Amino acid sequence: MRHLLAAENQHVLARLARSSTLIAFDFDGTLASIVADRDRAALRPSTRGLLTRLCARYPCAVITGRSRADVEARLEGAPIRHIVGNHGLESVDLPASSDEVMAAVRPLIEAALCQHGGLDVEDKQYSLAVHYRNSLAKRRARMAIHHVVATLPVPMRVVPGKLVINILPRGAPHKGHALLELRQREAARMALYVGDDVTDEDVFELEDEGSLVAARVGHSKRSAAPYFLRDQREIDLLLASLLELRPLGS
Repeated sequence: MRHLLAAENQHVLARLARSSTLIAFDFDGTLASIVADRDRAALRPSTRGLLTRLCARYPCAVITGRSRADVEARLEGAPIRHIVGNHGLESVDLPASSDEVMAAVRPLIEAALCQHGGLDVEDKQYSLAVHYRNSLAKRRARMAIHHVVATLPVPMRVVPGKLVINILPRGAPHKGHALLELRQREAARMALYVGDDVTDEDVFELEDEGSLVAARVGHSKRSAAPYFLRDQREIDLLLASLLELRPLGS
């Protein structure tokens, strides 16, 4: 992985600024810091200001694990053109049956996990997230969640996150699909995507090196992302660089 903001990689950002480019981000851990209480996640004022200015220069998108309504409220007026929720599933072309599938499996999951303390099942309508941050036996909690999903009558996709297990319908659109769809919709030649979690690997693993620049927040030898930011606070430096490289009206 290469540091995206290093001097030797400035030509990468310059190429994005010269081209028709879609700029897309994850929310938690990328635009906003990870917090213990997910309901308190918010943009820093500096990030909100930079992001608002960025939207006047580039078509921008947020592709998040949260629901669209949830993250839209947290963007605090930033004029993001596209918001895709539920790990790429909650988009304009959302399959009509997805919410029905999740409504059917939620009570089964809750009933099976009720005996395990410290677990919180978050219903995002089109996906579920089982949070185990408050569990005193995290390894046992993870094993229990995986076991429950394996016994469901409907095949599901399980995507681990940071002290959370995400449960989605198998075969549902993911973040990689969402990014490619949005780039096509914008007729953009290039795309930049920045994320920090396991579900972002669906974008990082896209075989599109010539027109996709993908960066992970935090260096990881296990990630497919070719670039990284050192930490979440570097997102402001990235936004400022993109603004400087493409002045308003250029």
